[in-house]
Amino acid sequence: MNNNFSKLGKQLLDIWGQLGASQRISVIAATFVLIAGLGTVTFWSSHKEYGLLYGGLSDAESSKVVAALDDAKVPYKVGSGGSISVPSDKVYPMRMQLAGKGIPQSGDGVGFEIFDKPNFGISDFVQRANYTRALQGELARTISQINEVESARVMIVLPENRLLLDKDKFPTASVFVRVRGTSQLQPQSINSIRFLVANSVEGLKPNHVSVVDNLGNVLSENSDNDSLTGLSSSQLGVRRNLESYLSKKAQDLLEKVLGPGQAIVRVSAEVNYDSMTSTQEKFDPDGQVIRTQTKNDESVESATTANSTATGISANTATDTNSLASSGPLNNTKNHKVTSTVEYEIGKTHTDIVQAAGGLKRLTAAITVATQMQGTGADRKAVPRTPEEMEKLRRIVSSALGADPTRGDTIALEELAFNDQFATDMTQQLDTQQKRDFWMNLAGNLAFPALGLISIFILFRMFKRTPVQEIPLGVPVGRLAHKNGNGAGQPQPARYGDFAYETQPGVVTVDVLNRLIKDNPNNMTQAIRDWMNHGHVHEPENDRR
Repeated sequence: MNNNFSKLGKQLLDIWGQLGASQRISVIAATFVLIAGLGTVTFWSSHKEYGLLYGGLSDAESSKVVAALDDAKVPYKVGSGGSISVPSDKVYPMRMQLAGKGIPQSGDGVGFEIFDKPNFGISDFVQRANYTRALQGELARTISQINEVESARVMIVLPENRLLLDKDKFPTASVFVRVRGTSQLQPQSINSIRFLVANSVEGLKPNHVSVVDNLGNVLSENSDNDSLTGLSSSQLGVRRNLESYLSKKAQDLLEKVLGPGQAIVRVSAEVNYDSMTSTQEKFDPDGQVIRTQTKNDESVESATTANSTATGISANTATDTNSLASSGPLNNTKNHKVTSTVEYEIGKTHTDIVQAAGGLKRLTAAITVATQMQGTGADRKAVPRTPEEMEKLRRIVSSALGADPTRGDTIALEELAFNDQFATDMTQQLDTQQKRDFWMNLAGNLAFPALGLISIFILFRMFKRTPVQEIPLGVPVGRLAHKNGNGAGQPQPARYGDFAYETQPGVVTVDVLNRLIKDNPNNMTQAIRDWMNHGHVHEPENDRR
C-alpha cells in the first residue's frame, strides 16, 4: 500500500514537473476554487440559523431564561437590549416550555388570574385590593398592545364605600407608559388610553385620568370644562386647529397656482366663546283672525193704561162705578235690541335662539408671495407682478377663507423676494453629492469586471509566452516498427492496433493519426502542435493526389 502511494506521489511530481507555468497556474486556481467551494458548503451545512426567542427583557428575566435554556441544553446567543436567540427550529417549542414554567414573567402585573385559585376566609379589604390589582394589570396589558407603547403601568384610586356619600371624592387613575425608542404618543393614542381606563372603572371620568411617559412628560391635558385651566386649554386648541386648517387651505391653493414654496399664509382667527340663548316674540296686527263671534237679538213688547181717578176715599173704594170710571186709555210699547261680540286672534311668532360657543368673530390673514424671477446666474432678476394679478390672488384667497368684509375680515397680500440662498446652496451640495455617489457606485460596479478582464488578459499573455514543450506519447512516432525485418533487409510495416504505417521516421499516415487521436486525444493534441511547428508531418503521395 505504501509503495502504491509512493509511486502515485512520484508520478504526480513527474507530471507537475512536466507542466508549464500557465498550466501550473490553472491547476493551482482550480484547486483553490475547489477547496473554497468545499469549505463554503461545509460552513453553511454546519451553520445553525438563530431566531429571536425574547427581546427587551430585564436583566433578572434574562438570567431566568438563560438558566432554563442551560437546563434544557439548548444553545443560545445573548444580544444587546435584553434579546436572546436560539436555533430557529427551537424558537416556538422553547417559548411553550418557558411559558409553562412562567418564564419570563410579564412586567405588567397580575391580571384576573389572581382569582383562579379559591381563597376562603379572606377579608373584604383583601378582596377589594385583589380586584384593584387585577383591574390594574388587565388595563396595563391592554395598553401595552398599542404600537408606540413598550410597557405600561396603571394605578387606580377608588374611594371607600361609606353610608354617606361625599361628592368631592371620586375615582382617579394614573397611567405610566414607556414608549418605544424616541417616539412620542400621538394625541389620539393618549385620548384612547384615557377613555379606555375611564370606561373600565365605575364612576371614573376621562378628565380624571393622568398619562405620563418615561421621559417625565405629562401627556394628558386638563380638559375639565368646569375649571378655568380646562376652558383655556380647550379654547386655545380650538383656535389653533381653526387657524391651522385655514392657513393650509389657502397655502395649498396658492402653491397650486404659483408653485411649491412660493407662498406663506398665516391666519389669525378671533373665536367667540360666549354661549347665548335669546327668546323673541313678534305680533303681526295685519294678520288678524276671528277667534270667537257672539250675536244677541232681543225684542220686548209692553202695554200700559192711564189712571184718571182723583185721590181720596172714593178712589180707594173698590166699586164697579169707580173701576169703570178709573180705567183710562191703553199705551203699547215695543223694544228691539241686537248685540254682536267679535274676538280676533292676532298672529304671534315665538323664536328661541341658542348660540353655542365657537363662532367666528373676525378673521385676519397675512399672505406673502415670492417675487417672480427671470434668468439664471448673474442675469437673474426680479419681475414684479401687476396690480391686476395681485388683486386676483387676493380675491381667490378671500373666497377660499370665507372672508366677510361686513364682519371686519381683512386679507393682506404682499409680494416680497424670498431668501432662497440657503436652499440654493443645499441644492448644489445635494447635486454634487449625488454626482459623486453616482460615479463612486459606477466605479465600484466596474472595478470587479475590470479586474477580471485584467486577470484574463494577464493569463492569456502568460499562455502566449510559455514555450511549447514536448510531451512523450508513450510510444515515439516512427519507432513503432517491428524488431524483425522481412528478410530483404527492409523493415516490415509496424502495426498499432489494426492499422499499419511505414516505419520511415517522421512519416505518419492519416489513418494512423486518426487512430492515435481517438485513443489518446490529450497527448496527440500536443504532439500534433509539436510536429506542425517542426515540419515533421508529411502528407502521403496518395493523399496529395
